[in-house]
This record gives sequence, structure tokens and C-alpha cells, in this order.
Amino acid sequence: MSQDDQLSSLEREIEETRERLATTIDQLLYRASPKTIVSREVSSIKAHFVDAQTGQPRTDNILKVAGAVVGVVTVVVVLRKVVR
Repeated sequence: MSQDDQLSSLEREIEETRERLATTIDQLLYRASPKTIVSREVSSIKAHFVDAQTGQPRTDNILKVAGAVVGVVTVVVVLRKVVR
């Protein structure tokens, strides 16, 4: 292999590495974007309350959360009355 071939091979390798790095940086910027993060979290929360296959609400999880909210509100009301 001549020196010119080695240089052109090295230049090609450097350019390929630059392209891979640019792609990786673009992917990281997309994944770290606030809009992407919010979208991902909203999808996660929706998946917890809606069955992905049927689109029907998951009443078991909804009732658990509703029960927890009622429990917290009850505790706050009782504590306020006890403190007064």
C-alpha cells in the first residue's frame, strides 16, 4: 500500500468517524430535548392508566390512585382539625 493510499484510507476513516459522532450527537440532542422528555413521560403515564391494546381505561390503577388521593386528603383534614 502506498503512502497516498494510506492517507486516503485514513481520511475516509476520519470522515466516517465524524459522521458517526454527528449522528450520535443528534440522537443525544433529540433524547435530551425537553419536548421529547415530556412526551415520553406523558406516554408512560397514559400507559399506566389506559390499556395499550384495547384503549380501555385500566380501572384498577385508576381506583388505586383515587383511593390514595382520598386517603391523603382525609389525613390532611384530620391533622388540621387535631392541630386546631
